[in-house]
Amino acid sequence: MSGRGPSLPKGRYSALLFDMDGTILNSIAAAERIWGVWATRHGLDVASFLPTIHGARAVDTVTRLALPGIDPEMEALGITEAEIVDVDGIVEVPGAANFLRSLPAASWAVVTSAPKALAIQRMKAAGIPVPAVLVTSEDVAAGKPNPDCYLLAARKLGVDASHCLIFEDAPVGIAAGEAAGAKVMVVTATHVHPMETHHASIGSYETIFAKVDEGGFIQLEQRAA
Repeated sequence: MSGRGPSLPKGRYSALLFDMDGTILNSIAAAERIWGVWATRHGLDVASFLPTIHGARAVDTVTRLALPGIDPEMEALGITEAEIVDVDGIVEVPGAANFLRSLPAASWAVVTSAPKALAIQRMKAAGIPVPAVLVTSEDVAAGKPNPDCYLLAARKLGVDASHCLIFEDAPVGIAAGEAAGAKVMVVTATHVHPMETHHASIGSYETIFAKVDEGGFIQLEQRAA
């Protein structure tokens, strides 16, 4: 199936789990500035390399390259420190902050491949509320597409991952959500090219709202045009 997918996933959810970069905020400009400098320093083809950085932990991205004489942990640390300083141009995905504030605090979490310090810095820069449950790269041994991060977030919220809806934008994150047994919603706000997906998708949060029923379950509704 091509493009946007079904309008909204049908169902009642115990919790909503959100990836961060590209899903609730747009940090592409900042991330690609830092990674572009790093890639140039290591003689990589910047144009072909930059699309590979999104959705994965920095240490996994560096490790995957298998560059000689490179310590992935040290390189990832340096990249993260630079990213914490450079938050210029980081903005929310349209409607994300208000949508998140409309949810019960105990019914949503952010699950990101970024380290905690960077995640908090970026959310603050974009005006995104910092959730009570935040799962970051330091919390799991294996990053996305491994599902452990989403399974951990569900466990911290006291729900089963199969009763959650996961919002994602990148293939590795979508794969992690699927492996966790959850339903997935694809956020296309930062996609330059259409993504092939059988999942429901939205271009922004301005088109949807959440309803909480008497049992505490969340349903998504489409806003009237």
